[in-house]
Amino acid sequence: MTAPADKGKKAKTEADGGEENEQIDGALVLSIEKLQEIQDELEKVNEEASDKVMEVEQKYSEIRRPVYLKRGDIIKTIPDFWLTAFLSHPLLSELLTEEDQKIFKYLDSIDVDDSDVKAGYSIHLNFSENPYFEDTKLTKTYSFADDGTTTIKASQIKWKEGMGPANGNGINKKGSKRPLVEESFFTWFGDTELKSLADGVQDEVAEIIKEDLWPNPLKYFNNEVEDEFEGDEDDDDVSLLSCLHCVFLPLKQKALIP
Repeated sequence: MTAPADKGKKAKTEADGGEENEQIDGALVLSIEKLQEIQDELEKVNEEASDKVMEVEQKYSEIRRPVYLKRGDIIKTIPDFWLTAFLSHPLLSELLTEEDQKIFKYLDSIDVDDSDVKAGYSIHLNFSENPYFEDTKLTKTYSFADDGTTTIKASQIKWKEGMGPANGNGINKKGSKRPLVEESFFTWFGDTELKSLADGVQDEVAEIIKEDLWPNPLKYFNNEVEDEFEGDEDDDDVSLLSCLHCVFLPLKQKALIP
């Protein structure tokens, strides 16, 4: 049986322990609040840094612009420059069918317009008159929103009669002629159903053209790239081709409807 004095001592100990826990909890809350204040301060610094980086990118985008135009004038004097550069690229070359390569012979110039780096960018493909489509310029535009999403707009190619990936030229298993859709680089411009990309999601074809091919296409034209993509190439191929599958599949299904 516990003595009354022992009971009083135990109650006092429990009370003291409760007060101590409250003090610890209060100190912990205070530390977390101070930590949050510091994190908020860091966020402001990071936002300022991002703004400064964006200002520098904007400045040099404007400086590079006339140099790109001068480069483009010289490229126009080199036959099949962009076709050769695409075919020498370890990833983009996988997207060009034999028919695409014929069309690319009419490709005069490529232009990446990022004159407003915060707003987004556009990729322009400029063609001379050709037997495949009416357009002389095909454009795909990526507009950045404040919430991190990207809105996409693309040219709807005006294919001439009998031309275009959706027409095909194959024969089905039963022997009756029916259009068989062939995957094509130009299905990338048909990607109008996916009108926006979530934050962190990228159009890999666009990213490769903008960040890799466009800055220095000469190294691909000269076939100077050797093992740069070795190791990740297979994974990149699968990922890149999947960008076209999401566009290509609806076209294929439509073509197979009796």
